[in-house]
Amino acid sequence: MNAKLGFTNGIATYVMWGLFPLFWTLLAHVNSFDILANRIVWSFVFSVVAMIVLNKWHRFTDVVRQLIESPKKAIILFFASVCISVNWFMYIWAVANHHVIDTSLGYYINPLLSIVFGVIIYKETLLRGQKIAITIAAIGVAIMIVSYGEIPFIALTLAVSFALYGVMKKQVQLEALHSVALETLLILPIALGYMVYQWQQGQAAFLHIHWTTDVLLIVSGLVTIIPLVCFAVAAKNLPLYVLGFLQYMTPTMTLLFGLFLYGETFSQADIIGFSFIWLSLFIFSVATYRQHRRMNKVAS
Repeated sequence: MNAKLGFTNGIATYVMWGLFPLFWTLLAHVNSFDILANRIVWSFVFSVVAMIVLNKWHRFTDVVRQLIESPKKAIILFFASVCISVNWFMYIWAVANHHVIDTSLGYYINPLLSIVFGVIIYKETLLRGQKIAITIAAIGVAIMIVSYGEIPFIALTLAVSFALYGVMKKQVQLEALHSVALETLLILPIALGYMVYQWQQGQAAFLHIHWTTDVLLIVSGLVTIIPLVCFAVAAKNLPLYVLGFLQYMTPTMTLLFGLFLYGETFSQADIIGFSFIWLSLFIFSVATYRQHRRMNKVAS
C-alpha cells in the first residue's frame, strides 16, 4: 500500500469531480439528453481504449463471459447502469439550469443515505454515532422541505440514484475500468438509438452545432474515465475512512462554485439545513474513524 500515491490520486479524483460544474456549463447550450447519450457512448469508447493500452482487455472479455453465464449479475449491472445514467442526467441538467447548490446538497446527503440502504438491504448494524448523524441530517432536509414547501427533488434524486448504484455495485464488484465499460455497454443501445433518432429529426448536437461542441462531447467521455482510474488507484492505497473524508471535497467545491461563481441564492433556510447536514457528516466521520481504529486494534 502506497499512502502517498493513494492520497495524491484521491485528491485528484475529488478535485476533478468538484470541477464538473465548470465543464458541463460549457455544454449548457446542448440538450441534457444529448449530452448524456454522448457521455455514455464516448465513455464506452475511451474505456475500451484505456483497457487496451493498460493491457486489461483480456480480463474484460473474461468478465463479459462470466456475466453471460450469470444472467442475474447481468441484470443487476443493467439496473446499476440505469441508476448511474439517471444520476449523470440529473447532474448535467441541474448545472445547465442553475441548480449547482442542489447538486452539492445531494452529494453531502449521499454517504448517509448509502448507510441507510445498507441497513435496509444488507441488514448492516449502525453505530450509535451513525444513527445520530442520520437523524440530524433528516432534520436538516425536513427544515428545507418545510421552508420551501417542496421536496429537494434534485438533491434527493442525485443522492438516491448514486446510493442505489452503490448497493448494486456491491453485489457485482468489478475493477473501475471494467465496470464503466460494462455499465456503458449495457446502456449503449439506448444511447445510440436516441442519437440516431435525433439525427433523423435534424436535432442532434454532435456534428450539427460547432466543432468545439463536438470536441466537448467527445471529451465528456475522458472526464468520466480519468477520475475513475485515479479513484481505483486511491481505493487500493488508502483506508476507506480516509477516502470518506476526502469525498466531501467534491460537494464543498460545488457549493462554493454555486455561491461565488454562479451567484445562486443561499437563503437562511439553506444555511440552517446545510448546517444540520454538515454537523451530521462530522459526527458520522468521527464515528466511522473510531470504528476503524477499534477494528485495527482488534486485528493487531
